[in-house]
Amino acid sequence: MNNWKTLSLLTFASLSFWYCSSKPQQVEQPLPKLGNWYVETNGDTVYHQIAEFKFLNQEGDSISNADMAGKVYVADFFFTTCPTICPIMKKEMLRVYELYKDNPNFKILSHSIDPTHDTQEVLKDFAEKLGVEDASTWNFLTGPSQKIYEIGQTSYLTTAQEDQLEPGGFLHSGAFVLVDQNGHIRGVYDGTKADQVDDLIRDIPKILP
Repeated sequence: MNNWKTLSLLTFASLSFWYCSSKPQQVEQPLPKLGNWYVETNGDTVYHQIAEFKFLNQEGDSISNADMAGKVYVADFFFTTCPTICPIMKKEMLRVYELYKDNPNFKILSHSIDPTHDTQEVLKDFAEKLGVEDASTWNFLTGPSQKIYEIGQTSYLTTAQEDQLEPGGFLHSGAFVLVDQNGHIRGVYDGTKADQVDDLIRDIPKILP
């Protein structure tokens, strides 16, 4: 009887091990590169990239794509007097900031689409009220309006424009755009929805150097 029990237990253990071992392992897929792409004659694939830019941040410093080289960053578009989605977006972006602000390879670029009102001084005051004491991680950017609208629509593939029919006089999406070290878009998330920002928070480490 004891021998039978021992044999049964060994058989059960063996079957359990086989079942666990035979279950397919989930392989985490790399984040895609979004936007248009093409294949050159030599076979290399060329992916969509963020175009060259240069704007001023809340400290009055010039920030360009050269400063972002080798960095992972999240970009969005807003304006400080926005009466609709911007407060929600900034609350959600603060969650991202608090988690990754100490990582030197991570940045946030928030572009104002109302540069006439959102001067460097206004952006600095806005940042400080959010609890962002300096621009080491989170840059609030201003510059020529057409340059900001252009980079929003053609590079970040999101909506950013003046529209007097919209509340506050501007139209923009709530997109948080995740960009890798080479300027490729690796994800777009709705910054007004906590669950999508959770996805962003989980995806950032997948491409951090």
